[in-house]
Amino acid sequence: MFEQREGEVAMADDPAQMRPDAGIIFIGSIASPWKRREDCPKNMNAARETGRGATLLIDPPYRPGLAGLEGASHLVVLSWLQHAPRNLIIQKPRHATEAKGVFALRTPARPNPVGLHIAGIVSIDIEAGRIELDAIDVLDGTPVIDLKPYFPSVDSFPDAVRPAKATAE
Repeated sequence: MFEQREGEVAMADDPAQMRPDAGIIFIGSIASPWKRREDCPKNMNAARETGRGATLLIDPPYRPGLAGLEGASHLVVLSWLQHAPRNLIIQKPRHATEAKGVFALRTPARPNPVGLHIAGIVSIDIEAGRIELDAIDVLDGTPVIDLKPYFPSVDSFPDAVRPAKATAE
């Protein structure tokens, strides 16, 4: 399980125990090579470096929604990171010198553990509901919330910057 590190702050109420504001329906799952958290790459760049792909398995009622996706090179995958804690609001990543608010981090531990992944499409079989991806950075069996085509003309911001990194004093 997750251990709270020095400098981290948990919320008084765990969002996992709160009454939901909306319902989420899983449309499928991800078959990935990662069975244990310790083995899972920390981001999509690290996942691609392994050379191991993954498969999206879309449930039958949602397969017609894949129509028109053929020919796309990349896909935005929204996943539900069901193993992540939901109560940490300030976190201190292992590699960081200072703690930060959850919304300044790309951590899976957040009030709503929604994963965002931009993956390359290797192949699509709409009838079978299978989309082969170049890589993924989630555990095997992770639920899929939604899929969207990646459009470089509107999704890419070459001049975007990251938040300033904290330095050790």
